[in-house]
Amino acid sequence: MSDLFRPWRTTRTWWALAHLVLGGVTAPVIFTVTFTLLITAASVVVIVPIAVALAWLTVVVTASATRLERSRFEALLDVALVDRSVSPDADSWWRRQWQLLRTPERWREVAWAVVHFPVAIAFATIAPAAWAASAVAFSLPAWAWAVPEGRAILTPLQFDRTWTIAIAATLGALGLALGAPWITVWLARADTAMARWFLGRTREAELGERVGELEVSRAAAVDAGESERRRIERDLHDGAQQRLIAVAMDLGRARTQLDTDPERAKELVASAHDDVKAAMKELRDLVRGIHPVILEDRGLDAALSAVVARATVPVTLKVSVPDRPSPAIESAAYFIVCEALVNVDRHAQASRASVEIARVGDRLTIAVTDDGRGGAERSHERSHERSHERSHEPSLQPSQQPSRGSGLAGLSERVAGLGGWLRIISPVGGPTTIFVEIPCES
Repeated sequence: MSDLFRPWRTTRTWWALAHLVLGGVTAPVIFTVTFTLLITAASVVVIVPIAVALAWLTVVVTASATRLERSRFEALLDVALVDRSVSPDADSWWRRQWQLLRTPERWREVAWAVVHFPVAIAFATIAPAAWAASAVAFSLPAWAWAVPEGRAILTPLQFDRTWTIAIAATLGALGLALGAPWITVWLARADTAMARWFLGRTREAELGERVGELEVSRAAAVDAGESERRRIERDLHDGAQQRLIAVAMDLGRARTQLDTDPERAKELVASAHDDVKAAMKELRDLVRGIHPVILEDRGLDAALSAVVARATVPVTLKVSVPDRPSPAIESAAYFIVCEALVNVDRHAQASRASVEIARVGDRLTIAVTDDGRGGAERSHERSHERSHERSHEPSLQPSQQPSRGSGLAGLSERVAGLGGWLRIISPVGGPTTIFVEIPCES
């Protein structure tokens, strides 16, 4: 029974009423502007340049109007509608505008401006009318008492009997208590459902998708960790372990020949000594590959400077990280750059490269560019947002997932495991640029 009066226990009901009434004001304005531009573009379709320009103007104006609509839903209904469109990323301004014109989400906004108009007018009429009619009916006894001769006349109905007035007052009370509040709530829900379809999903749906992406990222992180473990095991088995076995064999032969052939024993000991030094170098390299000491002591700039100095092609390094991130993120950024430069050395056939790292708020961005042959293999796009919180959202930037044969699969898995996004721009003939953005905290 208490659920029947739930709309009265929250201020959301009144905000919903304000939302519906305000929608009746904004919808006609948006419809008039959008529909006029749309019809004008259709009427001059034979003049293609003018029609395209008007279509572009329709999309741009409607996009601005629907941003206000999303703000209305968030401010009054606490429904955060996420814009799912991807920002144009073409090189020239004209190509970016052409991408904008071909974005499906933008045309859904145009459809919203047209279709929502009659719905908003109906909702803005029904909800206030329900409250007004209920209030008038409930106050009818007061009207009957105030009117001379005890007659209350409400065209086209005439109430001149006590029992009809009592019935009307009862229905008015039920309308105020149950009917009008629930009508307001249901209409607001219908309006929200329509907005979800046309203007983007709610934050709850976005968080649900984010959970799914985190599950994929977790699996990628596990796979990356297992791959790293196998690499370390392989390096130990094929490198230091084999050298130490050779050392043991040389020392064993030297011991047996120490009395009979001292010169040969000295040669074996010298060979064992060289093998030990080589094994120590391999172990140092392996440890450096796990977590270099210079990274922990002096940060990304110093650690990557050493990496850049060993690169086979000239590399320009620029690091702008005033506040060091957590050791895990710093280590991940270090290995991301290392892996990217290894790919440049092995596959790019480049004459120079550049690495730029910057921290903006709680995001660490990495860009690795080379002037090589380009054409890095890619298989499919994957979007990742965040969004919690679209405040710094690159409106869910897309990332290119490298194929397994491209040498970039491990890099992609490492980034995915950190909850970041990766994008590769690599036209045939070059240049190639790898963009990475990962969340970080100090």
